[in-house]
Amino acid sequence: MSHERTKKITELQSQYMKQQEKQQQLSKRRRKGLVRRLAMLGILAVISSAVMITTIHQQSNAIEEKREEQKELEEKLATLKKEEKLLREEIVKLNDDEYIAKIARRDYFLSDDNEIIFNIKD
Repeated sequence: MSHERTKKITELQSQYMKQQEKQQQLSKRRRKGLVRRLAMLGILAVISSAVMITTIHQQSNAIEEKREEQKELEEKLATLKKEEKLLREEIVKLNDDEYIAKIARRDYFLSDDNEIIFNIKD
């Protein structure tokens, strides 16, 4: 019955009604354009955020690797400095004739005059 009533009602074809319909269509188009623009802006914001987060994560990983490498190299430098110090002391000792004689006796079993060397194994 309601369907029959809607058929019997005719729309007014006045200038005002036409103007109202145009305004409604225009506002729908504007709203649709606004939604599209906001959606694109949101998508761009998400993409740019993802790129920035990825870049920051990669940079922090690279920094952490460099810090570990720096720590290892500092430890290596410390051991090399200790070794250099020992070698310099060895150079000073090797300039002493008594030290050279001591090493010759110990390593090569050389002896002084009237000296007997006994090799005792541990």
